[in-house]
Amino acid sequence: MERQVFEDEHWQFREVVREFIAREVMPHHEEWEKAGIVDRGVFVAAAKHGVIGFNVPEQFGGGGVRDFRFNAVVAEELADARASGPGFQLHNDVVAPYLLNLANEEQQARWLPGFADGSEIWAIGMTEPGTGSDLKGIRTSAVRDGDEWVLSGSKTFISNGIHADRVVVVARTDPSPEAGHKAFSLLVVERGVEGFTRGRNLDKLGLKAQDTAELHFDGVRVPAANVLGEENRAFYLLMGNLPEERMSIAVAAVAAARSVFAETLEYAKSRTAFGQPIGSFQNSRFVLAELDTELDIAQVYIDRCLAALVEGKLTAVEASKAKWWTTELQQKVVNACLQLHGGYGYMTEYPVAKAFVDARIQTIYGGTTEIMKEIIGRDLGV
Repeated sequence: MERQVFEDEHWQFREVVREFIAREVMPHHEEWEKAGIVDRGVFVAAAKHGVIGFNVPEQFGGGGVRDFRFNAVVAEELADARASGPGFQLHNDVVAPYLLNLANEEQQARWLPGFADGSEIWAIGMTEPGTGSDLKGIRTSAVRDGDEWVLSGSKTFISNGIHADRVVVVARTDPSPEAGHKAFSLLVVERGVEGFTRGRNLDKLGLKAQDTAELHFDGVRVPAANVLGEENRAFYLLMGNLPEERMSIAVAAVAAARSVFAETLEYAKSRTAFGQPIGSFQNSRFVLAELDTELDIAQVYIDRCLAALVEGKLTAVEASKAKWWTTELQQKVVNACLQLHGGYGYMTEYPVAKAFVDARIQTIYGGTTEIMKEIIGRDLGV
């Protein structure tokens, strides 16, 4: 089905991104997976080609274009290439809105140039060892001391955690029991400050090339000038940015599922059993027909959500629907495609095996499927 959400400039940008990934990412990705981390230089290269930083104002070295369809193009092309290492989506889709929407003029002048040119890599510190989707359970705390905040606590599962030069940390800044949602602030912690240490690069089931770390803050002194947004309003600021993050995940989910489906379709046409292509058996044909149909339906909803996001009309509930449905569909697609590959699908040399393990995180991060359904259910009044 023809996609109508993109305009000519987006299709032209897609060619740039596709060529960049083919030249600068894919020749090194296997090496990065073995190392458990990408080369930092890929961020600088991406910035030079406009693959990251395009949504940063021109006066800070960016492209000056805030249109989430460009974000979607990057997410789709990375997913299609199975390039799971570079944390460009975190850079473009998650961190950028915080800096563009919340940072004051002084902060933007200080932070955005390095963000736009790829020389400074950013991360978001939300999840804690004892706290996942329940942000109200965050224990990392910061106490005001003159012109500084003294930060203590730990974060885990932090994407870009090893490379990160700056981390936006969610911390409890009002310890009073009655503070409720108004207890948290966002503090930007910089590489090299005393008391800020990183744990191991976590050994994950999939996404092997993406550095994911534990971060520890032991009495870290953070200047008050590094508070991002209004003090004690972090919970609401986080809620405001989550729809874009969830759309980023949903967009990538459909693109990744489409990629493995297309590959499996070709395999089903060429692989024979009992003297005929395995795709010609009725069961295989029906499975492929079902997946193709559901992927088309998912793409239509994603594109409608993209259009709504660009128009500023996408709701948190609609983003939650997109996130849980598409990521669960991705699980279904990669599982069915691996099954159609038979024993070869279980071999890591076949791309479907990598697609299978890389996809598993999709229904977990950015808000689990269960949390997405909870958001939708509450909106229904039940």
